[in-house]
Amino acid sequence: MKLKDIFIQNLRKCRKNNGISQMTLAEMCNTSTSYIGQIEIGNRFPSLELIEKIAFALEIKPYLLFCDEFDKNGKQKVKPNKKAKLANSVKNELIKNLTVAVRKTVNQMY
Repeated sequence: MKLKDIFIQNLRKCRKNNGISQMTLAEMCNTSTSYIGQIEIGNRFPSLELIEKIAFALEIKPYLLFCDEFDKNGKQKVKPNKKAKLANSVKNELIKNLTVAVRKTVNQMY
């Protein structure tokens, strides 16, 4: 599953699990209901700032919206005191970015 799809699925499940309508979430995040709807059907993708607002409104940490760690009811599979597993696509992207950064640093040293 693509990272965007994981985000959309988690957003929808968490919102519904918390009993929050798209309109209420939009109000809590200072955006429009139609924009939240567009995000949930995959036509738009929010900025990092909006992701933070959404996570705050849903009372979860922002990175959890990208983790494949929610059951079908939108509840966390992982207990809050345990580390959540990152989606493979996120891991691969992080490894790629870290590898590039390390190579640049090493090249600057020599």
